[in-house]
Amino acid sequence: MNSASSRSRTLKAVGALSLAAATALLMTGCGQSSDSASSAATSEAAKVVPQKQTTTPSATAQLTEDQQERKKVLDATKVTFDDAATTATGEVAGSKLVDLDLEGVDDDDNQSPSPTATGSPTGSPSPTGSPSPTGTGSPSASPGADGPVWVAEVAEKDGTIHTVRINAVDGKVIEARVDADQDADDKKQTADWLAQATQTPQQAAKVATEKKKGTVTSVSLEDNEGDGVIWQVDVVGSDWKKTTFDVDAKNDTIVREETDED
Repeated sequence: MNSASSRSRTLKAVGALSLAAATALLMTGCGQSSDSASSAATSEAAKVVPQKQTTTPSATAQLTEDQQERKKVLDATKVTFDDAATTATGEVAGSKLVDLDLEGVDDDDNQSPSPTATGSPTGSPSPTGSPSPTGTGSPSASPGADGPVWVAEVAEKDGTIHTVRINAVDGKVIEARVDADQDADDKKQTADWLAQATQTPQQAAKVATEKKKGTVTSVSLEDNEGDGVIWQVDVVGSDWKKTTFDVDAKNDTIVREETDED
């Protein structure tokens, strides 16, 4: 009886130990399976979710200095070329537009003297190096605290030039004055060029922007190498590059175009 009880207790103890070992093994297996599943899920998620970029190149940083300056000025400009032209000619009764330029856009280029050292109304040389009708230069300061400025030159019937400065944000006239340094020859040339220009600067600007979508920043009446006159139109596109079009002032055909890659 005692021997039987001892064997029974021994078998129960062995059974208990075996059960405990099996349970521990099962739990270990489940843990490993769970860890493996979590690891696999994490790996798959990493494939789906892209890693966060630590640095993102700036679109502005990719622009040249000239392009950044054009963007800065045009982003601040609210008054269009057409509206500025209407305001300028309305300031001087019976006048016609000779030149209209948005200050701060390519001013460094515009200040280059022409071979005759007289310069065009915007301060830029004409395509042939001949002087502009006025023989004077407009102010070329960059936009100030009040924002960008349109500088227009309009001519009376006798060729007398008036400079009109217009706030390019609110459209108000800042200044209107007669150019004091004109002589009789300057006035005669201005009147002659305007008489030859049967197409308006607005028509020339339309031709240019139909060729290249963008914003008109300058229009000026220039000599076409002795073969009549042209409207020289600057257009800045969405890439902030400037294209200059020479548009025949009699028939609105483009005779030249050049894009500034800077």
